[in-house]
Amino acid sequence: MIDRGASDLHLSVGRSPMFRLSGEIDPIRYRVLSNRDYVSFVKPIVPEESYWERFLTNGDLDFSYEVPDLARFRVNCFMQEFGFGSVFRVIPSKLMTVSQLGLPPAVSRICSMTRGLVLVTGPTGSGKSTTLSAIINQINMDRKLHIITIEDPVEFVHPPKMSVITQREIGPHARNFGDALKAAVREDPDLVLVGEMRDLTTIGLALNAAASGLLVFGTLHTNSAAKTIDRIINVFPTEEQEAVRSILAETLQAVLAQQLLKKVGGGRAAAVEIMFGGGALPNLIREGKTHQLSGFILQGKKVGMINMDAALLNLLQNGIITEEAAYEKAIDKAEFRKHLTKPVEE
Repeated sequence: MIDRGASDLHLSVGRSPMFRLSGEIDPIRYRVLSNRDYVSFVKPIVPEESYWERFLTNGDLDFSYEVPDLARFRVNCFMQEFGFGSVFRVIPSKLMTVSQLGLPPAVSRICSMTRGLVLVTGPTGSGKSTTLSAIINQINMDRKLHIITIEDPVEFVHPPKMSVITQREIGPHARNFGDALKAAVREDPDLVLVGEMRDLTTIGLALNAAASGLLVFGTLHTNSAAKTIDRIINVFPTEEQEAVRSILAETLQAVLAQQLLKKVGGGRAAAVEIMFGGGALPNLIREGKTHQLSGFILQGKKVGMINMDAALLNLLQNGIITEEAAYEKAIDKAEFRKHLTKPVEE
């Protein structure tokens, strides 16, 4: 997997193993797996016997696994129609910086923020964890903070540099994100990273932590700044939404929405939408005018803001991605079509 540069390994009983290479599934020349094969491969690397029992009871399991001097892997085990299955996602052991990842220079602004809410969003497998690890790594090299990460499972391991980093995993170290976040605010943190803002409780606690003066990083499965704000507000009951808008307006410092696209010639490139807080943003959030955020981002070009379609267009014009790939991920497809040299299927 590492030798071929695959991002994921899929093991499913009833099928041959498969890699994900440059975003596409690629079968391996190997026999069809049986349940006996699966158990012999996977059971020995499950952290504890109790984890395996939990998997057999619940039908799914998350954990991390490390091959020393090679890489760490995020592992999800599950039940499927023909038996057991697993997906291994590679987590590079070498921590990258913001510049090494090729992220826009404006992203480095986040590394000097001191308070408020920063959201990194995108579909599953869009590189959110990698981007956050680069930001945390940069902060760790430059600032003296106490950083707490709450993850399921712990992915990138951060050795202490300038900062003290406490990494907690759901399962072994805490029951759930809500409990871990509630405890984190009592542990003298400067920065709390919430691996996934999945539910009302976690989102509410994250907003309150940011409102109390902490710097809070979180992730959501949305593909634009506007959808991110709508998602957070719509999680809450109608009678609470006005208060939530007010807190979000005061605390939101930045949204990075990213998507991964297949590069010409192999590999993948990230298209990153960047929106920073301040200016007219608090009023737009309070008044529910998220449809105007695209215009707000365009006006913030001088401070490094960029919308998703402009980020895609940059990659396209630099020959990094194809027209088809760019159009598929574009938000305003009618407008984006004007930049294409050949017709694309609707």
